[in-house]
Amino acid sequence: MTTTLSPNVTRRVPSLSAVPNRVAALVNLQTFGCQMNEYDSELVRTILHGSGCSFTEDEAAADVILFNTCAIRETAHNRIYARLDALKEEKKERRDLVVGVLGCMSQNLKEGLLLRFPAVDLICGPDAYRQLPDLIARSRGLRERGTAIELSEYETYEDIAPTRVEGVNAWIAIMRGCDNFCTFCVVPYTRGRERSRDPRGIVEETCRLADQGYKQVTLLGQNANSYRCDGTDFADLMRQVAAVPGIARVRFTSPHPKDFPAKLLGAIASEDHLCKHIHLPLQAGSDRVLKKMNRDYTQDEFLRLVDQIRATIPNVALSTDIICGFPTESDDEFAETEKVMRGVEFDSAFMFKYSQRVGTIAAKLWDDDVPDLVKSQRVTHLVDLQRQISLRHHLTMVGGTVTVLIEGESRKSSAEWRARTDGNTIVVFADSSRTIGDICDVRIMEASANTLRGIPLT
Repeated sequence: MTTTLSPNVTRRVPSLSAVPNRVAALVNLQTFGCQMNEYDSELVRTILHGSGCSFTEDEAAADVILFNTCAIRETAHNRIYARLDALKEEKKERRDLVVGVLGCMSQNLKEGLLLRFPAVDLICGPDAYRQLPDLIARSRGLRERGTAIELSEYETYEDIAPTRVEGVNAWIAIMRGCDNFCTFCVVPYTRGRERSRDPRGIVEETCRLADQGYKQVTLLGQNANSYRCDGTDFADLMRQVAAVPGIARVRFTSPHPKDFPAKLLGAIASEDHLCKHIHLPLQAGSDRVLKKMNRDYTQDEFLRLVDQIRATIPNVALSTDIICGFPTESDDEFAETEKVMRGVEFDSAFMFKYSQRVGTIAAKLWDDDVPDLVKSQRVTHLVDLQRQISLRHHLTMVGGTVTVLIEGESRKSSAEWRARTDGNTIVVFADSSRTIGDICDVRIMEASANTLRGIPLT
């Protein structure tokens, strides 16, 4: 059977009997984008290892190079484009090399990737990773270019145990997809509609992680706090995970401001193992822009939620996301975003220039009419503002004591540890008696906008 993708791209799909059951290939897997992509790469490793593949960090030694991609930002696309262009020449020398694009970018751009980049042999979307062994086998054995980009209403990979990267934190995907349809976001089109995993499977996975020595788990979802399954809501799930012996900290990302009922805030406030840190994406401060974004809240509603969170969870740390230069955003409307940031004083913030994504509602309805220079100036302004706020917050911590979880060596010195507070602030200190995964108290002696420095207490 032959499926025609275009005059220049054809995929022949053989019978399953023509496809080897195992794929003896050496794979180089590179991950770009968010924490969900990191988790998905762990799933891909398990799936491919089960089919006979092994893995290498050396791209030049690999039989198969796979890019697990993100579709959220233009910069992520450009990085992949550059790699695929470079591989076009390399494949002239390595004719047996197989190159694949996985994840959101393949789901978003579909067969257009095969048309634009001759180096690409296969594309596979986030709901089709089980088909990867067959795609690789067909590409290697039959020299065919293949696609697997069907979205699923049911796939959660519940039965696949991810091949974890060593460390103190493990990601757990509690759900997949998103039903919010923010106009700037491509996720509902690349990852499909929301579906939640069985809470029993999530708790069992957490127990296995605790047995393996992980001290922290981070629950993942495109809209994690909308989790629902068999009468269990997100607050229930958080309490169940926090109760697993050996797990010291539980985090979650990413939430939506519309899904913070009192029950959830009460759980975070009362459970010692639930981190007192909430990521609360604002995106914009103008009511008109928020409506165009389809965010389902106003500036006033957002601010009232902040007040409720702080009243319920004393000393909570808040972080946020901001998009600068959404279509038609005026200087006055940008000033509304700045006003919210000054009023809330987030502990940290991530600022981005708006980039138009193929297939989104915003791309269909509005021109990307805010000049790139203006976007850059707005981002720079907010970054400078947030640095001032973060520094002010951190200076109040000097002389005090914080409890930290050691994550690894400091990036600047192997003689120091990099650790993190419950509120997600990085702390650097020296202590030769400690090791990765230890939890200890540190007295803060110095502070910058990004980092605290201290000395450990015995």
